Amino acid sequence: MTDYDGKDRPEHYELPDGDERTELRNDIVRALYALPMHFTSPINVEGIEVNDLFSINTLLGGTIEAQTVMLLNSLRSIWDPQGKWADKEFRRYPESFPDVRLVGSNKDDSPLIGIELKGWYLLSKESEPSLRYKASADAVTEWDLICCVPWGLSNVLSGKPVVYEPYVEQAKFASDMRTYYWNHRRGDNSKRDCGIHHPETTPYPKPGTQYVDVPNQDGGGNFGRIARVDGLMANWVDESMDTLMAGIEAKYWVSFFKLFSEGRPKEEIEAELSNIARKVRQAGRPDHKASMLEEQLLAHLSAIVDLSLK
Repeated sequence: MTDYDGKDRPEHYELPDGDERTELRNDIVRALYALPMHFTSPINVEGIEVNDLFSINTLLGGTIEAQTVMLLNSLRSIWDPQGKWADKEFRRYPESFPDVRLVGSNKDDSPLIGIELKGWYLLSKESEPSLRYKASADAVTEWDLICCVPWGLSNVLSGKPVVYEPYVEQAKFASDMRTYYWNHRRGDNSKRDCGIHHPETTPYPKPGTQYVDVPNQDGGGNFGRIARVDGLMANWVDESMDTLMAGIEAKYWVSFFKLFSEGRPKEEIEAELSNIARKVRQAGRPDHKASMLEEQLLAHLSAIVDLSLK
């Protein structure tokens, strides 16, 4: 059972300088942050309807994650510059935890490093990753990571997948932070049971064994939503929603697409579009060319709304 009791705010686990996994882990982090510069995909999406846009992660999410693992192996010069781990490669195990592991050809050897890798379609309706990270801190080592890779389409509604700056964190620390957040969420409800059952488990648990923490009470099914945890992922989510896509922040694209998916009346759609346009203009662009592009895009969006409401 994990030593962390969930009472005091957790701290990152120290990595021993003398362990060869420490340098390897740090180089892998560098490779993960390099993903946006090197990611390419043979997939090209055309003809998708606005109402289907929010479900695109269901269709492409797993493929994006698989291609990310392939890219990690191609970035070996970053995470293994001396060729020390030439007999190791990253492999994806969708039914295991963590689902990406740096392993060799001998199946009996333990992974060197594990990464719980998740994709996040940046224009999802929730405006945050929907992942539930429930793993016990005992299910990972201090060197293991959790990584969330945001992605979108090159032309917003069409084009090839592109990825943006990922979220990378020590997996064991993330488990503790989630536990801390959950144990301190009672608020004004004194009857709320914020306890958590921690299973007996070990790093890289075998498929079918119990490795997730289980809350005593979770009527809303929100346990593990680390995107909402302050001090862990929440700030990164906010920054990611400011990512420019075709010159406009992702958060405004989500607001625009929601107009059509929620079946609002014409008057509400027109009023909300005006509100979105006002926010975009208030954000401002120091570059005149970028500002002109914004105005053109807003004009096109307005025209789309007019056509759809006729």
